[in-house]
Parts: sequence; structure tokens; C-alpha cells
Amino acid sequence: MTTARKPKFSRILLKLSGEALGDANGRGISAEAVHQMAEQIREVRALGLQVVVVVGGGNIFRGLSGSERGIERATGDYMGMLATVINALALQDALEKLGCPTRVQSAITMSQVAEPFIRRRAVRHLEKNRVVIFGGGTGNPYFSTDTAAALRANEIGAEVILKATKVDGVYDCDPGKNSRARRFENISYLEALQRQLKVMDSTAFSLCMDNKMPIVVFDFSKPHNLKRAVMGEKVGTLVS
Repeated sequence: MTTARKPKFSRILLKLSGEALGDANGRGISAEAVHQMAEQIREVRALGLQVVVVVGGGNIFRGLSGSERGIERATGDYMGMLATVINALALQDALEKLGCPTRVQSAITMSQVAEPFIRRRAVRHLEKNRVVIFGGGTGNPYFSTDTAAALRANEIGAEVILKATKVDGVYDCDPGKNSRARRFENISYLEALQRQLKVMDSTAFSLCMDNKMPIVVFDFSKPHNLKRAVMGEKVGTLVS
């Protein structure tokens, strides 16, 4: 009798960009895209995994681009944080329609729609098999949602950050512009920094490197790729 394979991880943090929830141009909220995300999350939750999600807000508003258009940078970043909460609520709705109990926690207090971020409460939700979605970034301007993902992963004791992208890993140059671009299966933090590969922004990346938090960069648009990643299959690039 064959023994069913067990997942490689028991607690994961999934980092989703806001654009992944958007339409073909990465704008707005696409019900189809959000549903597909929720399906993949439900699939890994059914394996007994504890799942935390950090979601971006670039499909609605990006603070940095807002500041380039004349909005004061800190104000623009707060606007971007509010956009992440909108995305978190959209994902919560899709997950709960699939029967996944979910909690949204926000770094910015807005008690009518989300719990405040409390680390011990988040861990308790995970122990009760609820998916926890973190919105509001870190609650501070000048910090990206990548940094929020790195921070929360370390705070709640996740074993890995799964960074969902539209490409199948980390390349030595842009594969969209260079057909000879080489994909890495594994790469060290140091080499990624030396090569200036845009895995995450520098603050987030330093946080992962200092705390030895592995990052898997993978293509989330392919069905079942999230499950393959948590089962330890060679999906995307492992930065460790």
C-alpha cells in the first residue's frame, strides 16, 4: 500500500501582488482571478496546512506612483494600504464562498471590516484552521507589502514565503526582453543581492536573509502550482 506524500511545510505565508487580482492589465478586481486564487488556497488548506496571505494593492492604487503624480508620499502610501484591505476583503469573500473560514487582520485599525493585527490572535486563528489574510501592509508609509510579508512571516513563525508572480521563477535578466535569460532553480540570498535580482525590495529581502526565511518565487497563474510548491516539487526558484 502506498503512503500518501505529506506537504513539505505546515505553516506558509503566501504573498500575492495586487495586480494578480486584477484584469488582464492588472487593474481593478477580476472576480475570475480572485476565484482562481481562492481555489488554489483551498486546495492547500485541504492538505492540513496553515495558510497566511499578505496581499498587495497595486491593482487599485500604488503609493509610489501616486507620489510621482504629485500626491505627498506618506499620504499615497496610506492610500495604497487601504487598497490592500479592499483586496483582502475580496479574497475573504471568495474563500468563504468555497467553505474556507477566513479572518482579515489589518495593520490600520478599521474594526467594522477587519480585526486589528494581533500576533497571538492570528496564530490562534491558524490553529483553528482559518486562513488569515493580512491587509494594510505594515501600517507604516515607506514600507512595501513585500516588507509586510517578510515581517509577518517571521512574526507568526511561517516556514517559507511563497511569492506568487506571473513568471516561473527568478531569472538572470528579464525573460520578456531576452530569450536567452537563464532561470535559477536555487540561489543564495547573497548571490541574488550581488546580481541585483529583483526578488523583493531590499528591506524585505534583508529581513528574510537576516532571519534565514526561505523564499520560493513561482508562477501562480498555472493551476495547482501552489500545491506543487508546498509538496516540495521544484516549482520556480528557491532563495535560501
